[in-house]
Amino acid sequence: MDQCNVIELLGQASGSEAGEVFREYLRGGVRLMLAEVMAGEVACLCGVKYRPNEEWGFQRAGSAPGKVLFEGKRQEVQRPRVRRRKGGGVTEEVRLRTYEAAKQPDELHEMVIRALVAGVSGREMKEVHPESPKMSKSSVSRLWAEAGIKLVDELRTRDIASQEWLVLMLDGIRLSKEQTAVAALGIALDGTKHILDFELGNTENYEVCRSLMGRLVERGFRPRGRLLAVLDGGGALKKAALQFFPDAVIQRCLVHKERNIRARLSKRDWAELARLFKRLREVQGEDAAREVLGELDCFLGKKNAEALASLREAGDELIALHKLGVPSTLNQSLLSTNIIENSFRNTRRKIDRVTRFRSETNQASRWMAYALLEAEKGFHRIVGWRDLGRLAEALEGCPPCGVAGWGGGCAPAYGLRFAAAPTSRLT
Repeated sequence: MDQCNVIELLGQASGSEAGEVFREYLRGGVRLMLAEVMAGEVACLCGVKYRPNEEWGFQRAGSAPGKVLFEGKRQEVQRPRVRRRKGGGVTEEVRLRTYEAAKQPDELHEMVIRALVAGVSGREMKEVHPESPKMSKSSVSRLWAEAGIKLVDELRTRDIASQEWLVLMLDGIRLSKEQTAVAALGIALDGTKHILDFELGNTENYEVCRSLMGRLVERGFRPRGRLLAVLDGGGALKKAALQFFPDAVIQRCLVHKERNIRARLSKRDWAELARLFKRLREVQGEDAAREVLGELDCFLGKKNAEALASLREAGDELIALHKLGVPSTLNQSLLSTNIIENSFRNTRRKIDRVTRFRSETNQASRWMAYALLEAEKGFHRIVGWRDLGRLAEALEGCPPCGVAGWGGGCAPAYGLRFAAAPTSRLT
């Protein structure tokens, strides 16, 4: 089909038919180009047609039907054959490199992986790619296993030593009854967010968290000054972070703390609790933050002793960012673990169709690496990133743990007299 015929047919065909005509023209062009390339390789091996070079030891041996991949589909071609003389009248078939390259299934494999992670099961893959005779459920599983291992390696071999890190967020996501993943997200001085790594375990325990932190440090994770660690309040996460960065400033997630306190209150008190926590997330500076905490303390003291104890348990970790004196533009991003929680929401969209994670295999690791890397593709700089320079200065200049109420293990310092909550207020 020459160009004039193609143009004529395109003018006569409807929209969908025109598209198929054009694609068939392209397929014909690819077959023609491939035939010319293979003929060129044959000429290099055997010499000019009808004038073979006997000294080279190669001879033409006709042609045979073959198939190549184009647009993820197998196309029939006529491939030339070449044989090599080995002596004693014996010859052997020569595999043409051009033909072998055209047969490579990389494009088809990539399409299969995209279909698999989009929700197509291994059993249905044959219907998606009927042109592939080897697209069985087991071959799809092996293909995904190989691709998943590469994704895990990609995530864990990326360079994290060259960034100027300011913030580390740690949080866990439950995959099944037997498996939990703890993930680490870092925020650099330029405001960019990066998935750093993850670790699997039965629960969000200290050993799992320590293993994750240890691998990050081995890979070169170092904060610019003191580290700001934003955590959900889990003791294992805090303990592991402080083991590797003893002077880290621990900021407790206000969303988690509000949720924990709300669970101890009557529904009629939820609106006032939400109002006070909203104010705490908006104010700037330590004095304003302590004033809101004082109001929270008084409010909870009249409502529920356990809710009050939960508030006081967090201490200065609830206002660590306020105490740094940084602009309130950073509050939205750094007073909670919402950034990594949002990554988990996107992760769940990818892994929720997995009906069972096999703990005896690396299945969970493969899916986590894929889902986290996919979530990272949608990352933008954090809200208020232009003020991260102020945060960096504050972290470099703030006193070490144990001085003036700083650090992860500091006692509450709301500027109030904390008496034990009366037991009569328990609800």
